[in-house]
Amino acid sequence: MHLVIIGNGITGISCALTVRRLQPAARITIVSAETAHHYARTALMYVYMGHLRYQDIKPYEDWFWAENRLELIHASATDLDTGTRQVQLDNGATLSYDKLLLATGSVSRRLSWPGQHLAGVQGLYSLPDLESMTRDTQGISRGVVVGGGLIGVELAEMLHSRGIEPLLLVRDTRYWGSVLPPEEAQLVDQQLRSHHIDVRYGTELREILGDAQGRVRAVLTSTGEEIPCQWVGLAIGVAPNLALARTADLETERGILVDELLQTSAPDVYAAGDCAQHRRPGAGEVPIEQLWYTGRMQGETVAHTLCGQPTPYQRGPWYNSAKFFQLEYQTYGQAPAELPEELSSFYWQHATRPVGFRVYFRAEAPHAVVGFNGMGLRLRHEVCEQWIRQQVPIRDVMARLGAANFDPEFFPQQEKAIVAAFSKQFPQLAVPLQQKKGLWSRWLPATGHLTSTQ
Repeated sequence: MHLVIIGNGITGISCALTVRRLQPAARITIVSAETAHHYARTALMYVYMGHLRYQDIKPYEDWFWAENRLELIHASATDLDTGTRQVQLDNGATLSYDKLLLATGSVSRRLSWPGQHLAGVQGLYSLPDLESMTRDTQGISRGVVVGGGLIGVELAEMLHSRGIEPLLLVRDTRYWGSVLPPEEAQLVDQQLRSHHIDVRYGTELREILGDAQGRVRAVLTSTGEEIPCQWVGLAIGVAPNLALARTADLETERGILVDELLQTSAPDVYAAGDCAQHRRPGAGEVPIEQLWYTGRMQGETVAHTLCGQPTPYQRGPWYNSAKFFQLEYQTYGQAPAELPEELSSFYWQHATRPVGFRVYFRAEAPHAVVGFNGMGLRLRHEVCEQWIRQQVPIRDVMARLGAANFDPEFFPQQEKAIVAAFSKQFPQLAVPLQQKKGLWSRWLPATGHLTSTQ
């Protein structure tokens, strides 16, 4: 089998490594126009901030690819003919394939703003984006970031690290209002304010203004304010990269349409990761998953199908994590910003420290847990996922809450305060006294057993 993979991100590389393990004799060719070697995309900000060098964010040494007989081609795939099973490259070469995986990732979204073509206006998704930002922010005094999601805060922190004044334009009335409940959003806002980040909530970009040299000089907002700046970061999300799929008339909507085996509308052509759109997503799941961990899962899953072991993709409970300056964030399962009728939630926040915890559970008995938000504390992934999968009642979860504690040793433990507040708010679900012995139990990774730390 000759497997051709278009894209060397986490999805393409996870697929390649899994296929190599399952079929040692397979020929595997990986094509990428962005970089010659795979790198950790989520670490780009730390290169800009000076915490890491580019070579530090490459998970594998350059010799690794030849050692594992993974052929790398640094070129752009410009045309796909599924009838002849050939991919045309911009260097003039043509690749024939037996199986093809499209792992083309995403592109930064842009709307129809006047002036978005000006020099110094960009998104942040790829290594070339990082190189552009490094060049165009040299010697500037202010940058405006449009958007209040994860990338928006990253861009603000990156500018802040170089002594550049960041200003955020956020359309919502609170930070990431479509994802975070008000209390969690307030904790993020406190981080921004404590780092002297100017945020304009309820404000949209109307136009980007340029100078005589074709470079950004200011932005005009929906409130009519003109804000001088020398750089603009567009952080309004990403969209699936469909350029190659469209040359072959593959079925697409927002992404490349795939079935449960991640196969496209063409024989032996698959798509996975950011660019794929599931035709029939599971209950409560989204059709397009643009996360690092789901990209890895999809790459590993499709590899089995490519090797003759048809394996439906099953994501399992949702998970994401991020860091807003010093505030760590984790979310598991169903954790909506606005609470639907069938769910209840309990939120606890430390009186003086930026620490918050929320648990979601079904309103009807037995009140099974469906999701968690952790702010400023670390939750153990396998424990939270197990509780959600097994639909454990909220009372039992609170009785064993310490099992989800993943903070470093000697960090303050919050379980006692959390459970006390929960029992006060939901007395009908209060943890019985005989169960309280396990409240402060912690998980020991080395043994896989629980131990009491009372």
